[in-house]
Amino acid sequence: MYRKGNNTGSELRYMGHTLSDNRHGLIANAVVTMADGYAEREAAKAMIGDARQAMVDPEREITLGADKGYDAAEFVQACQAMNVVPHVAQNKSGRSSAVPETIAQSVGYMISQQKRKLIEQGFGWAKSIGGMRQVMVRGLKKVDQMFVLTMAAYNLVRMRSLGQIRPQVAA
Repeated sequence: MYRKGNNTGSELRYMGHTLSDNRHGLIANAVVTMADGYAEREAAKAMIGDARQAMVDPEREITLGADKGYDAAEFVQACQAMNVVPHVAQNKSGRSSAVPETIAQSVGYMISQQKRKLIEQGFGWAKSIGGMRQVMVRGLKKVDQMFVLTMAAYNLVRMRSLGQIRPQVAA
């Protein structure tokens, strides 16, 4: 059971999670989980692990931009253990942030905070065009398959748009 917002009741829900590149906004990984208070961070750690395995140099330091929901000491420490610099938005409302100030003051952090909004375009497309606002399938496995396929379709649309932006070189 999950409640989104203060004025809504709890319902059985799934949550879609994506991992995106900052440069082009393409979805690198997508997964659906049962909604609970820890699903976002657990899915992020699993997707980071998958991305690490696919890298040519798995020891290379990478960054991860994320919203305030990921500002938890356990998640920030897990990122650092995986050689990932956590560019997580600081949640300072009534508490201290788990993101070290040395990271939060860096230029790369500011860029990540601006670029992380690209991920919302994929979710917007999936809901308005991809049919993910209210899915017509039941069960975690089927919803996950539909979500992954929808995000793959979004990547195709996004790549078409990126191709139109680039200047065409005459042969």
